[in-house]
Amino acid sequence: MPWLVARLRAPGGCPWDAEQTHQSLKKFVLEEAFEVYDALDGGSTPALAEELGDLLLQVVLHAHYAAEDGVFDLADVYRAVVTKIVRRHPHVFGDVRADDSAAVIRNWERVKADERAGAAANGSGETSSQEASHEMPAAFAGLSRSLPALHYAQEMQERAASLGYDWPDVEGVIDKLEEEAVELLNARDEAERREEFGDLLLVIVNLGRKLGLDAEAALRQASAKFARRFRTVERLAAEDGTQISMLGFEALDDLWERAKRSEHIHEGDA
Repeated sequence: MPWLVARLRAPGGCPWDAEQTHQSLKKFVLEEAFEVYDALDGGSTPALAEELGDLLLQVVLHAHYAAEDGVFDLADVYRAVVTKIVRRHPHVFGDVRADDSAAVIRNWERVKADERAGAAANGSGETSSQEASHEMPAAFAGLSRSLPALHYAQEMQERAASLGYDWPDVEGVIDKLEEEAVELLNARDEAERREEFGDLLLVIVNLGRKLGLDAEAALRQASAKFARRFRTVERLAAEDGTQISMLGFEALDDLWERAKRSEHIHEGDA
């Protein structure tokens, strides 16, 4: 693949590829990562292989651009990740003991904390230009603001919880959820509603975290279920000889309930 990218970028190669930069292609990194996520959800092995290849291409492209600038190359990328993984597995490559997964995670977080502290002391933390103008707390150093909002929020809350800032039980989160819901309903203007709605979402993310759930994955699953049921609603409406756009909420809700019943019947057949 490095040869392929070099050929595309070389004189006589592809004019479009020759014009690309880190900035022009950065959106594709996210797109390809999400397509890998979708392939994992879909359970299709051929699709997963294809999407992993597309994501790998993005890695090779950006490493090649950096090599052209004399910054680093693909071998440096390999070395960096291998060095980091070895450093974060002292129970495998060192003399630290870890008898279960919980101990592994504790060691991992301790090493990461040491890395962040060292980076901050050396002024070499993983910060973006946006983070430079709005400095992140040391506990959240290296947390990318380009992450999906739910994933970003959950990672931030997990880091805070690892430092002891957490509710002792789920009931405390439920109480906070009710408090934030009241504050949202009492908001006086759009700006206040947006702020309170964000606070409510953050508490919901914490509720999922306390229950051992991934908020991003849970919402994606719920959205997929909604889309699946709405397709059934469209089919049922067509079978009834009606157009969805001509139906009111009550009629649509009746179709929705029929779709749910149909889904449950099929699950029973399975």
